[in-house]
Amino acid sequence: MGNVMKKLAIGLVVGGALVGVARGLEFPFVFQMLFLGFAMLGAFVFMLLDAPPLGTVSGGKSVFALVAFYLLLCAVCIAGASFLPQFDPEDEKGKIAKILKSQIEASEKGKTEELIARAKALDEQVKALEVRLKALGTDQIVPAPQQAGTPPTPTSSVAAGDFMKLGEEQWQLMECYNCHKLRGEGGKKRGPELDNIGSFLTVDEIKQKISDPKSFMAEGFEKEWEKGRMPDKFKDLMEPKDLQALASWLGTFKNTSVNTPKPIKKK
Repeated sequence: MGNVMKKLAIGLVVGGALVGVARGLEFPFVFQMLFLGFAMLGAFVFMLLDAPPLGTVSGGKSVFALVAFYLLLCAVCIAGASFLPQFDPEDEKGKIAKILKSQIEASEKGKTEELIARAKALDEQVKALEVRLKALGTDQIVPAPQQAGTPPTPTSSVAAGDFMKLGEEQWQLMECYNCHKLRGEGGKKRGPELDNIGSFLTVDEIKQKISDPKSFMAEGFEKEWEKGRMPDKFKDLMEPKDLQALASWLGTFKNTSVNTPKPIKKK
């Protein structure tokens, strides 16, 4: 019995150390419990190795014991897996579809640049015709055709609330929470907390930082800035309106109780 308690104590110590390290690295709670479970499982295996051998079982009892052990093992594995974070392929597919939406739409239109070039050439011809008509002394004005392939000027039909919602959606879609902590959620090891970023940077400056990560450096993150931890891919992944929405949404965070590092302009 003393040997069993000794191994149980060792398992608890090792598990506690793993939980402490995982918490210090800001692992989710479920992973902390998973590490503790692994430590206790190891202690249990060593307990079994020291246990006295079982008596010989034969016949129907052996079959029943084997089936019961198999069912118990399946139940433990299935129940344990249900507590782990689940990977949802449909969720990831949805994110990819949103990121590539603009590229897909552009490819479906086909030969967009060629249409625009032709429209510009036609516009030049119309202007030349206007000059000739004026030279002939006529006041007729030939209306310039609308350039094909040029989208109409968007109207301000999106409410402010919807615009902020779009910004928050981009935060989730671009998975900014992997490096930045906001509203008590996310990581802060690779990037600063942003709850008070609106007090330091304007919306245009936030947009500049997202597009060009080297434009600003947060105090205390000099090594991360030099290594280029923040990727410069977002200007290619995001539409201008999405980038504007994300910057505007971040600009509303002015919680002075959070120690957001001061940004230093580098460009």
